[in-house]
Amino acid sequence: MSLFFQLVVSGLTTGAIYAALALALVLIFRATNVVNFGQGEMATFSAYCAWQLVEGGAPLWLALVVSLAGSFIVGVVTFRLVIRPLMDAPVEAVVVVTLGIFVLFQAVCMWLWGAEQRSFPNLFPDGGFNIGDVRILISAAGTLAILIIVAGSIGLLFRFTRLGLSMRAAAFDRIRSILVGVDVERMLMLGWGFASVIGGLAAILIAPRLFLSPTMMSPILFYGLAAATLGGWDSPVGAIAGGLIVGVAESLGASYLSFIGADMRIAVPIVLTLVILLVKPVGLFGSYKVTKL
Repeated sequence: MSLFFQLVVSGLTTGAIYAALALALVLIFRATNVVNFGQGEMATFSAYCAWQLVEGGAPLWLALVVSLAGSFIVGVVTFRLVIRPLMDAPVEAVVVVTLGIFVLFQAVCMWLWGAEQRSFPNLFPDGGFNIGDVRILISAAGTLAILIIVAGSIGLLFRFTRLGLSMRAAAFDRIRSILVGVDVERMLMLGWGFASVIGGLAAILIAPRLFLSPTMMSPILFYGLAAATLGGWDSPVGAIAGGLIVGVAESLGASYLSFIGADMRIAVPIVLTLVILLVKPVGLFGSYKVTKL
């Protein structure tokens, strides 16, 4: 039984990173009804910026603050230059553009820093503590704590602040939001900025475990997409829950289903997502759209 709980803890730690990226994807989808396939590569660029600052002698905490602030700017600029001109274009065209963002940021990282893997400093000290027979690393507890703080902050922003309510209104109905005085374009721009910050944070958390490389976030993006689909594309809470479920399912499946093996462990959350969608196509926390005739 101790092995089971140890695997659950490990899965929750990885799932927290999936949840952060899924949350970034959901925030953009709610605002623009588009899946940003370039989210992971934008996050990788932020992680590289943090690494470069640390290599230049900056303290780690300062490098994180500066790189996350840069992530916000990158998200805003990307929206203004790339997405805003295509707001009235077909969804398919915008999706192709987000794939172009994927290629662009990956190429920029490779051009500036090369393709070799680099060691990224850990945000948390080594060591851990025991709860019964279960060993919990400080890095695992810290990662989960950061996810809780981010999720709580997003929830408070959307529920209790004027800015958050305006962002929700702009995402729900752009035309009516304009009529009541909401600056829709500004709200969408801020949504892209906040999503980039959350995505960058996910890349910084995973970089010490995977080593920093231009393609680091490509496989993580698949897990983030699975988490968002499992939880529901219109639900930030669902994105977080979906990420944690995907992480735990992957950890348990890779250990208890020996015929899968390490190379096919991604099949576990994908199959789980398919099963859930057969029961509830909008995801666990997604809501059905009602159309009045």
